[in-house]
Amino acid sequence: MKHSRGRVLDVTSLADLDRRLAGGAHSLAGWRVIELDLTDRGPVLLTRELAQSLFLGCTFANGEDDAVRRAGGTVLHGIDGIPVDPYRASLYSPGELYDTSPYEATLDARAYAWSRGGTAPDDTLARALHDHSIDAALTEWVSGRDVVGVMGGHAHERGGRAYADAARLGHGLGSHLTVATGGGPGAMEAANLGAFVPGDLDDALAEVARVPSFRPDVGAWARSAFAVVESTADGRESLGIPTWHYGHEPPNPFATAIAKFFRNAPREALLLEVCNAGIVFLPGAGGTVQEVFQDACENYYADESAVAPMVLVGRRHWTEELPVWPLLQALARGRAMEAYVHLVDSVNEAIEVVGVNWPGGD
Repeated sequence: MKHSRGRVLDVTSLADLDRRLAGGAHSLAGWRVIELDLTDRGPVLLTRELAQSLFLGCTFANGEDDAVRRAGGTVLHGIDGIPVDPYRASLYSPGELYDTSPYEATLDARAYAWSRGGTAPDDTLARALHDHSIDAALTEWVSGRDVVGVMGGHAHERGGRAYADAARLGHGLGSHLTVATGGGPGAMEAANLGAFVPGDLDDALAEVARVPSFRPDVGAWARSAFAVVESTADGRESLGIPTWHYGHEPPNPFATAIAKFFRNAPREALLLEVCNAGIVFLPGAGGTVQEVFQDACENYYADESAVAPMVLVGRRHWTEELPVWPLLQALARGRAMEAYVHLVDSVNEAIEVVGVNWPGGD
């Protein structure tokens, strides 16, 4: 389903702050001022309207943070001893999450370990603030982009037919849309790979097939992907939205922007929400079925201007093995979404259907 979401203004440098204040900004409502040293800016800030402004991890002169609060602003100071930045203003890159070796020492692994063990109030607050910041960064990143989702399971190994099909789906969709996935391995990685590689896929598929699975060695699995990334000229952008909730599913390096969340429930909702150009559902199990009906519920209650295409790939899978299609048809019957739900047998058909139903967006 297509959504319109609220916008916030992130201010992440003193130069930007000074420019906006000098330009005559009287109200800071909707501003997020992130991790700036404001010890010399308090007097000028306090001449502005500060209601509904947010200061995250900023440093103030003595007592000025309380003055900002009294003026209606919200001030949240830094939190020590955590592996992530709870106030970050941008999505992750693959290199940030895989910042060192072995994998167990990476930011990705350290964040997961901390999320399992950190139960103090500061830890839970930091995770909530982090996910809020990633949500805001994701809203900014998808603005102006036509995003199509590819949903599928994590179990497909590199070198298999299902993996190659998902890669070709991402490749075809990525030629004119921004591909978004759950950001993990399997079909998700394959779709991000296909979207990333602008030319022939065969060499990339052969290279990653040397390490079929992230088990037992996530580091080797990730290195083979980074080898493809580094050897690919003019790689195309795509989006991954994974979660540390599933620590056994590492993020794939083919998504050029990664919105990684600690909590899975908002991550699931946002993954569906940002796909304004529709979603293609590859054969999957419980998680994919959940995503089908979560998206169907959004489309069920939407008016036609907000409905986005839903394409299920695999007639036998969705009518016999997991007979989702009959129920989806029954839900759609007589609704605005009826013309936007499709069942196809091949990824080529799916690419064509999305193109017909999304001739450039709105």
